Amino acid sequence: MRLYTCNHCGGTAFFHNLRCVCGTELFYDPDIDVLKTDGKGCANRQTISCNWIAQEDGQDDLCRSCEMTDIVPDTYRTENITLWSKAEAAKRWVLANLARWGWFTSTDPGERPRFHLLAEHTAIGDKTIIMGHDAGLITINVEESDPVTRLERQTDMSERLRTMTAHFRHEIAHFLFVRLSRTDGFIDSFRNLFGDETADYGEALKAHYENGPPPVWARDHITKYASSHPHEDWAETTAHVLHLTDIIDSATATGLNMSETSDIDLNPYTEKDSEALIRVGAAYGMSLNHVNRSIGMSDIYPFVISDAVKAKLMFSHTQISTLLRR
Repeated sequence: MRLYTCNHCGGTAFFHNLRCVCGTELFYDPDIDVLKTDGKGCANRQTISCNWIAQEDGQDDLCRSCEMTDIVPDTYRTENITLWSKAEAAKRWVLANLARWGWFTSTDPGERPRFHLLAEHTAIGDKTIIMGHDAGLITINVEESDPVTRLERQTDMSERLRTMTAHFRHEIAHFLFVRLSRTDGFIDSFRNLFGDETADYGEALKAHYENGPPPVWARDHITKYASSHPHEDWAETTAHVLHLTDIIDSATATGLNMSETSDIDLNPYTEKDSEALIRVGAAYGMSLNHVNRSIGMSDIYPFVISDAVKAKLMFSHTQISTLLRR
């Protein structure tokens, strides 16, 4: 994520800021990717700290991101408001990243995903929430906005990168597949790398959870879960393209330049060399891992990219970064 500037004082502002340190209110405009100092705020500004502007022709004075959410958590339990706020913040971050390639902007003619952000604890009792994508509908369990809950599940499921941002990137990647699958040549190229996506999904996941990943999963897949089915391989791979691109963007925005950055455009969202982008993103990940270790923190990017995985990452990057420019 790039850094922003307050038009009132010229100071640095960050993507989620509701106001500058000078006291000026800030309003994010997703069409021009700037933080304005005036505007009509989203109707959720006070409730969940949404700093985006309201859509001019939208419904209920909601911003573009909040308008995509069809169902919000049960707010009868006040703690769910905090969880909802954190989930929407992660969603806004991911949507703003994707908008840099043109996805879901005012000039994107394609359909948008819809979201159900659900809580496990409600006024009528507890319920099980399964995250996933189905025909354009993305379900997210906001319970994992709580860091303790998320850490427990990260440990239980042996997932080294389990964050709300990663959840949104993964599930939106499923939606991107639906749109990309309508373009000429995509499916054939996809199957050459990822396999047959028409294989029984339910049986594949059942086998994955009963038997675990194949012993050599890391040779061809970015994560263990990616080895469960071609659809999950695509979603995990594409999420990692978003991770690596944003790592580069965020690092260079704060002046953390490396010798490798000379190989790519300093705006990674305009970079056309997929191989170079993956290489530089991974280099940043390794360097930041080392920095984190200096204070006893976990690696931010604890993954190894094999040649087979790199080919998949490059394919995904090419597809998601150029669809709207074809």
